[in-house]
Amino acid sequence: MNKNLKLKLSPMKTVQKYTLIAVLLTMAVACKKDKESIDTEKPTIAIDSETAFPKQCSTIKRGTSFTFRSKLSDNVALGSYSIDVHHNFDHHSHSTEIGECTVEAIKTPIKPFTLVKTVNILGQPQQYDAELKIDVPADIDPGNYHFMIQVTDLAGWSSQKGISIRILE
Repeated sequence: MNKNLKLKLSPMKTVQKYTLIAVLLTMAVACKKDKESIDTEKPTIAIDSETAFPKQCSTIKRGTSFTFRSKLSDNVALGSYSIDVHHNFDHHSHSTEIGECTVEAIKTPIKPFTLVKTVNILGQPQQYDAELKIDVPADIDPGNYHFMIQVTDLAGWSSQKGISIRILE
């Protein structure tokens, strides 16, 4: 082959070549930006602040009210949180916290306290101070309970915390 042979493109072919390169580069940058904007992080639940309640092994008297407090956060936007309170008379576990609490003997529930509540977080904030007043009926079974917290961000990612609490007579 002749080394002096040069491939000569017509001006139109050159424009098409550079247009194609520009389109491909633009698509590559756009794809990278789309991937960067996809929320892949789970939201967080902070129950270690001084104002957070309940905490692991908290006690609550039946027939009283208390206020659930926690700091919720997400890297993009929060969507909702939910609370699930149910008995732990059979000693099942979903605690996410370190530390064992005093447990009573296994018993059959007669009138256990149950609460399932979901709260939508308006305005799509990244930080939210959750507060929810909870009334504990006077006639429920005292004993060991689980206090489950779940937060979900707008992308659908969720995190949970499971706290062991005790409801006293």
